[in-house]
Amino acid sequence: MQKLYIDFDGVIVNTIDITYQIATENGVKKDYTSYLHFFQNLNWDEVLNRCLPVNNSFEEIKKIINSQKYEVAILTHVTSIHEAEAKIKLVNKLFPGLNIITVPKSISKAKVVNPQKAILIDDYVPNLNEWALAGGISVRFDLDLDGKGHPVIDKLSEVLEIIH
Repeated sequence: MQKLYIDFDGVIVNTIDITYQIATENGVKKDYTSYLHFFQNLNWDEVLNRCLPVNNSFEEIKKIINSQKYEVAILTHVTSIHEAEAKIKLVNKLFPGLNIITVPKSISKAKVVNPQKAILIDDYVPNLNEWALAGGISVRFDLDLDGKGHPVIDKLSEVLEIIH
């Protein structure tokens, strides 16, 4: 069975919108070091409680799992152990038994799992480029349907139709 990895932030839930909103509210400087410190010290349980699913993603993932077409896992970058714990807890609550792989932000997703012939759905183009260069199949998740050189979907279950 073909492996399908789904990114978390910006694909499953709107963590990007919420965390940047919190950063703005707290006057975090817009530089790498300030943002890294901010993300490492966030209360990720609180962040995830404020987040909403992106484009009905919870139901969309259930459709993919129920299709039995792919071996599905969540593959997500994290900046801290607290972020990893909160994401694992949420995924286990929503999708009991679904594998979630947390990857330190400084490491490519394509170096943590074998991308060969596996599909990655992600909204971040550099992740997709690295995945494709390593022999994987990259699918961009984008609500505006801008693939930026990759097949693109705006609903997760569309992967069932575009990848055969």
